Amino acid sequence: MTDPRNGGRVLVDNLLVQGCDRIFHVPGESFLAVLDALHDTPDIDLVTCRQEGGAAFMACADGALTGQPGVCFVTRGPGATNASIGVHVAMQDSIPMLLFIGDVDRSMRDREGFQEVDFPAMFAPLAKWATRIEDARRIPEYVARAWNVATSGRPGPVVIALPEDMLRDAVEASDRPALARFEQSPDPEAVEALLALLKDASSPVAIVGGAAWNQAAGHYFAEFASRVGLPVAAAFRRQDAIANDCPVYAGNLGYGPNPKLVERVKNADLVLAVGARLGEATTDGYSLITPDHPGQTLVHVHPDPEELGRVYRTDLPICADMREFAETLALWDHDVLDFDAGRQSHAEWQAWSTPQPREGLTLDLGQCVAVMRDCLSAEDTIICNGAGNFSAWWHRYWRYGGYGTQLAPTAGAMGYGVPAAVAAALRRPGKTAVALAGDGDFMMNGQELATAVQHHADLLVILVDNGGYGTIRMHQEREYPSRLSGTTLRNPDFAALARAYGGWAATVERTEDFGPALDQALSRTGLRMLHCRTDIEAINPATTITRLRATAGA
Repeated sequence: MTDPRNGGRVLVDNLLVQGCDRIFHVPGESFLAVLDALHDTPDIDLVTCRQEGGAAFMACADGALTGQPGVCFVTRGPGATNASIGVHVAMQDSIPMLLFIGDVDRSMRDREGFQEVDFPAMFAPLAKWATRIEDARRIPEYVARAWNVATSGRPGPVVIALPEDMLRDAVEASDRPALARFEQSPDPEAVEALLALLKDASSPVAIVGGAAWNQAAGHYFAEFASRVGLPVAAAFRRQDAIANDCPVYAGNLGYGPNPKLVERVKNADLVLAVGARLGEATTDGYSLITPDHPGQTLVHVHPDPEELGRVYRTDLPICADMREFAETLALWDHDVLDFDAGRQSHAEWQAWSTPQPREGLTLDLGQCVAVMRDCLSAEDTIICNGAGNFSAWWHRYWRYGGYGTQLAPTAGAMGYGVPAAVAAALRRPGKTAVALAGDGDFMMNGQELATAVQHHADLLVILVDNGGYGTIRMHQEREYPSRLSGTTLRNPDFAALARAYGGWAATVERTEDFGPALDQALSRTGLRMLHCRTDIEAINPATTITRLRATAGA
């Protein structure tokens, strides 16, 4: 028999057994027993955050970088509802995550007690699994199962409610050992069928990145695709799926893709989707590749059998682990002919991703990205951004160095970039974590700069300030030109704000000042911010508000 431990101690011990080494949280009285156990657990780094949405985003980003569940603790009611945004992102982005919620005492349930919510019911549509632990003796079982659910098949978030009194119960419980992750190899007959389809294809294209993708998958798939000359496009905000200097990398799909890549996908006779769900953003509203894709053969490779055939008619479904599939292809003895299309598509992407100076701009963000490319190593830089048109310049012009160098929510959540960069700086201290944020985006979780300073994170923030919600303004000008309503922002002095948090900051208003300011920032450590004041007229890398109005009025 084991010595009695309270539920909080049992929970922390079993998180350790499963491999947890960091927890993001905002404290609450509902899980004080857990905080007390963490006091005596130096092997787990406890990161204290300023708002539950930021804490959940950090856990989500940590899961994306490690492939293991990012772990977050919040309190009931307001804490849980704030954290729900991170659960939504983790689900849509296929990222392993565990959210633990301190809950009301079991004796008080169903009385609408203080901050009471039915969390399994609330999170059921958002998470892979949502549950509540009623008996502290079963904590090891629940933690092991949650860890496995979060990482198996299509990874995703698990939400566990923890009644406050359950965490105080002293029980005898046996810890559950960690399970080795199951990695399913592809069916050899399916691999042969895929290679036969490739041999018969005249214009194939691959779309990669997504569920359970990792560095090894990117390495092996790039090796195979380079050998056969297969053009490789990245799914929306999966631009780090393979290193962008790969000779067959064709660029990214999503918002504002290279028109030549769009035509290449439309004209493809064979589409090989590996890891990607082929969601709305990647497929431009399911129109670039339609669910029935007449005239095209679709091979869909995914680690979750429930995803295969769910939306798209799939000619050849292959259920396999991403690394296992990619390595199998790379090592398979085959005689697929070398396509010229891979090198052609890469050259097209190189031209598309080379920023040209834009006339009439005092601060040209395209040229700023070019300066960053000269000053920072793509392999050693992690670009972290939330949602907004500001990110379009980096999506188009930055060249990502391979898996783990891009943290960007496919769910399109604002406020993600700063918390993600804090998580990246703590998880990968040898790399440069860059938080890209628009003015509207930054103000949703900018308070996590305090978390960065408190936990000694080296963090570079590039804040693009155009005085508006740029993406919505763009759509507004397309639909209702010149009828500005509800999209203008009045902002603080962001550089002064960064200094107030204890960081270094500079305001940049001209293109020629960006390089020297970046050099200063890179010569320092800790929190650094470049506050870039831009003109909202240049609404994205490809057009202006004036042009949008003219097109809408035509």
